[in-house]
Amino acid sequence: MSGLKDWEKPETINTDKAPTYGIAIAELKKDGKVPDTVTHRHLNNVIEADHGKLKQLIRPVRGFKTLKTAYATIKGFEVMRVLKKGQAQLCQFQEDIMGEVRLMERQFGVYSF
Repeated sequence: MSGLKDWEKPETINTDKAPTYGIAIAELKKDGKVPDTVTHRHLNNVIEADHGKLKQLIRPVRGFKTLKTAYATIKGFEVMRVLKKGQAQLCQFQEDIMGEVRLMERQFGVYSF
């Protein structure tokens, strides 16, 4: 997290109930890679429900060849789901369609003029 700006650093890390997450987060805190102020929450049902929808979208893709491809594809799916669910208002500077356009530009580094 050292490469993140202060406003990008999480206050909370949400995971499912796999015991390895708690161990890993505690170790990262001990090593100073995650601030001690970060809380860890177990949200198994919420995360699994959301994860299931993402898996349905990814299944037809049949896996990814590189981490870069996986990152870009999943980011695209997530941005589109946020727009579809009406959750983008928190990130938009404008409330109309141009707010969505600007959000897409910021997320994907593509700018229209």
